[in-house]
Amino acid sequence: MSSVIASTPFSVLDRSRTREGHPPAEALRDTVRLAREAEELGYHRFWVSEHHGVPGVAGSAPTVLAAAVASATRTIRVGTGGVMLPNHQPLVVAEQFGVLESLFPGRIDMGLGRSVGFTDGVRKALGRDKDDADDFAGQLDELIGWFRGTSPTGAHARPSEGLSVPPFVLAMGEGADIAARAGLPMVIGDLRDRDKMRRGIDHYRARFRPSPWTAEPYVVISGTIAVAATPEAARRLLVPEAWSMAYSRTHGTFPPLPPAERVEQLAMTEREFGFYESGLTGQLAGTEEQVAHELETVLKETAADEVLVTTSTYDREALLDSYRRLASLMG
Repeated sequence: MSSVIASTPFSVLDRSRTREGHPPAEALRDTVRLAREAEELGYHRFWVSEHHGVPGVAGSAPTVLAAAVASATRTIRVGTGGVMLPNHQPLVVAEQFGVLESLFPGRIDMGLGRSVGFTDGVRKALGRDKDDADDFAGQLDELIGWFRGTSPTGAHARPSEGLSVPPFVLAMGEGADIAARAGLPMVIGDLRDRDKMRRGIDHYRARFRPSPWTAEPYVVISGTIAVAATPEAARRLLVPEAWSMAYSRTHGTFPPLPPAERVEQLAMTEREFGFYESGLTGQLAGTEEQVAHELETVLKETAADEVLVTTSTYDREALLDSYRRLASLMG
């Protein structure tokens, strides 16, 4: 067993991906079931995501789903990966996490991202536009201020004020710089572009300023990891998500996950096939031995403090088997 893998916490982000032939409600129930399994397998955290108006994702209200996950588990940390702060008023976000922390003390994480709605229509419905992401640093500062009771409005966030809910910044683009200046842990992906990931991590560590939340830089690397009995079976786990991403890049909408066998019979255009192959390339996929070797290399290259696994696939039993096989490497 690799000592670097055994000493690294592993966590799960499940995006509540919808599947062809299955209702969205089932995706949410699948997420809660997976959280119970992840807890039994020894994973450190279980996070859920925020997407609006996306046919392929049922998780549109992450704090609500986090409450369901936390109530169905006992010990695993539960959080968001993430709440997209530009979509919301920071006071409301503070109140939601204050309620979560009050109900499940010592188990809640506040993962925060700077993305806004996926399409113009969604942004209009949310009352937001692309420029709202530009003030993410200010929104983050305001949000943390509600927990400290330092809002210049004179108002107070109840029951949040005085509580400690660890914030994490999802580093996309300038997110690494924002996380460093705020002195917060950073979540960075993806594993397919190791050079870009290392540059982001180096940038974060070089500019990190200690804060009451975090005394030293804390790096969580995130991405797809698929483990199976054979390399071919592991690759098939990647097929549904790779096709869904390729379809979104060529058709402008992110669809439910199709079965791998249907994808393998599709006739693709040259452009679709290029995006599809790109989605299959560079992921951590293979047998336990192969994935352990790749993981050890990545962890040594990045000196990451934690790994957040974001794998999605059509076959939920195969997905659970993958998480079980990965857990066997964790010790």
